[in-house]
Amino acid sequence: MAPPQKPAPKGPKRQLPHFPKMPHGDSFWVNLATSVLVLLLLAGAYSYFVGDSGKPADIALSQVAADINAGLVKTIEVNGNELKLIYLPAQEGGSESEKKSKKEPEAALSETFKNYGVSAERLAEVSIDIKREGGFQFWLLTLAPFLAPLLLLAFFVWYLSRQVKGAGMQAFSFGQSKPRLIDPNDASTRVTFKDVAGAKEAKQELLEVVDFLKNPKKFLDIGARIPKGILLMGAPGTGKTLLARAVAGEAGVPFFSISGSEFVEMFVGVGASRVRDLFLTAKKAAPSIIFVDEIDAVGRVRGTGVGGGNDEREQTLNQILVEMDGFEPNEKVIVMAATNRPDVLDPALLRPGRFDRRVTIELPDRSDRLEILKIHARKKPLAEDVVLETIAERTPGFSGADLYSLMNEGAILAARESRKTVAQFDLIRSIEKVMLGPERKSHVLNKKEKEITAYHEAGHALVASVLPYADPVHKISIISRGRAAGYTLKLPFEDKKMQSKKEFLDDIAMSLGGYVAEQMVFGDVTTGPSNDLQVLTALARMMVTRYGMSDKMGTVALEGDGGRALFGAGIEGREYSEKISAEIDAEVRKIIGEAYTKAESIIKEHRKLLNAIAKRLVETETMEREEFEQMLVAHGVTPKKKDDILVEPQTVNY
Repeated sequence: MAPPQKPAPKGPKRQLPHFPKMPHGDSFWVNLATSVLVLLLLAGAYSYFVGDSGKPADIALSQVAADINAGLVKTIEVNGNELKLIYLPAQEGGSESEKKSKKEPEAALSETFKNYGVSAERLAEVSIDIKREGGFQFWLLTLAPFLAPLLLLAFFVWYLSRQVKGAGMQAFSFGQSKPRLIDPNDASTRVTFKDVAGAKEAKQELLEVVDFLKNPKKFLDIGARIPKGILLMGAPGTGKTLLARAVAGEAGVPFFSISGSEFVEMFVGVGASRVRDLFLTAKKAAPSIIFVDEIDAVGRVRGTGVGGGNDEREQTLNQILVEMDGFEPNEKVIVMAATNRPDVLDPALLRPGRFDRRVTIELPDRSDRLEILKIHARKKPLAEDVVLETIAERTPGFSGADLYSLMNEGAILAARESRKTVAQFDLIRSIEKVMLGPERKSHVLNKKEKEITAYHEAGHALVASVLPYADPVHKISIISRGRAAGYTLKLPFEDKKMQSKKEFLDDIAMSLGGYVAEQMVFGDVTTGPSNDLQVLTALARMMVTRYGMSDKMGTVALEGDGGRALFGAGIEGREYSEKISAEIDAEVRKIIGEAYTKAESIIKEHRKLLNAIAKRLVETETMEREEFEQMLVAHGVTPKKKDDILVEPQTVNY
């Protein structure tokens, strides 16, 4: 239940090369709707024209013959099979009328009227005008039955060819790298060193790169060559990517960003092709910067036997090695990369001529954390009671990303409560939220579980307060956060870069304080200390196998980081015998056993103080540092002070 401890001016505008956008296929539903709409328009147009020609005549042909015999028809206009009839006025002074009819196809008009009994004399009195068929409508109606299917077929052929062309273009672009370009002239995305707090030594190293990109002549005149590759190493969230963007922003050059995992594909050779395309693109925009994030995705040690000789990852790495220091010099293209696992990189990547400048970015110290908090607080309205120095003091081990999350969570808490400013209380709560997770108010403990949790956390706090090398307790709580039913927050007075054996032993005893308190008070143990046992066991094993803190095993490093053997020999291998393994287990048990005895004696000696702390926790659920130290003084325990010197000075020759 105890939480794990958190150990220049703009450059001139430059014409950037044009990078064409890749064609994207239209949506299926948009294409379907367009096709249906076109078909409906074609069908409607055809029906309109054909429908007009198929309308029935106004009067029958037999009626026309009778009207001619009666002398009522003045003019007949013949247009194909259509008859346009002009009738004489019904009475003097009246107007002529117009009617329509239809003759028999493939038959002469005179022959038709003769068959209907029209006399030659009456027919001679009628003016007959025969017009030749033609015009757009005529030819449209004539050719529509033949052209409509052809046009429809041509439309679908064009549509299918368009889709195939898009797929073909995507196939041809499969080997393109498609990096993300940050334009140095874009003020909205431009980052400078003013936007990056802390990492003073890292920024000093990178300022040389900026100076070279802006004024390369003074370096070249003296025969100096700027490193082609710069490897940024550091824990996650320390600002490696941000520093790379700041270099591009300060130098005013194009910044091409890509992830190491974007090179590797299922098909062999694609990664190498993308590497060539990336460097070719950067050369066209030179001077420029290529930034490869998480380069360990493709830069791991070769020859592990995974994937055989045609391993896609190895081919990609080989191409990177050639591009960085091959036959073609890339004086104006600087490659920057970031990783939090430099130990797994191939040695060929780290040799001079490639990533020969390695910049380590450490976790920020207290002053750096304060500067980072000030940057993240620029756009947040802070209340008058906010003291960022206190927040920086209570966040040892926080990275830049953690501090950004802290400030953001504080603003969210204030907005959730409909307040216009962020108060100190919001930031204090957000520290615990970032470290452990949100409060689980729905996770209500029953009376028995609450009492067990109170004694458990009281055991942690009591042992930590009595042991001389343990960090002081800042807060105790039995309110559930994340996966913990309760927690004891202990923080050092000052940031530490190293830890001693005595500090490790006291930390293990402190972690066992909750287990011992449960066993001593209730005569039983619960699943609550499971995480404590995992943490202290791992710490004791590292003391034996990595730090040389075991008198029996001596100064031998038997394991590397993450249990991996040193010097890249094997994968998760073990380079010691079963006998040594048994001795390691025995030493781990010995360290934990001695810590258990130490915690047990402290809790027995201060049993009344343990009961008082647990009782207070059951009542209030949370105890801050001031109240806890008052309780310590009342029971004869002296609280730790900042000026206490617990490490005996020794003279050591290195």
